[in-house]
Amino acid sequence: MDVGEQTTAVVAGEVPMSELREFFDAAFHELGQRIDRGELRPAGPALSLYHSEPGPVVQLEVGFPLEHKVAPAGSVVVGRIPATRAVTYTHRGNYDGLGSSWEKLRAWAQERHLRLAAPLWEVYVTEPHPGDDPEDMVTELYWAVET
Repeated sequence: MDVGEQTTAVVAGEVPMSELREFFDAAFHELGQRIDRGELRPAGPALSLYHSEPGPVVQLEVGFPLEHKVAPAGSVVVGRIPATRAVTYTHRGNYDGLGSSWEKLRAWAQERHLRLAAPLWEVYVTEPHPGDDPEDMVTELYWAVET
């Protein structure tokens, strides 16, 4: 699928995998404050963009797509998802299962002799709330392919 370029407001970081949850929590807290103050208007659901395939340490951006750029403030900066060709997969369920969904997407692409590239990203279609059933969560996975 062809994906168009998308401007984003993000918190960027280089994070050990063991600290990923804390990074997400802090990033979404800061982004939420800017949304509450009306400084940021998301044009879609939250996302995370990985600049390379995750390893022990991952370089990523966590934020929201925007229709208009925002002024950088605090840890929030302007980012972008580049226009690219990507393979996609819809993950249903808890975030703990995302790793196996990424592996399914990798296997599907390899069976078709597609060369995976960076970036890869997740779009959190459903926003988790306390008390929600984690099995009802939907996350879209995108992985760029070389053309």
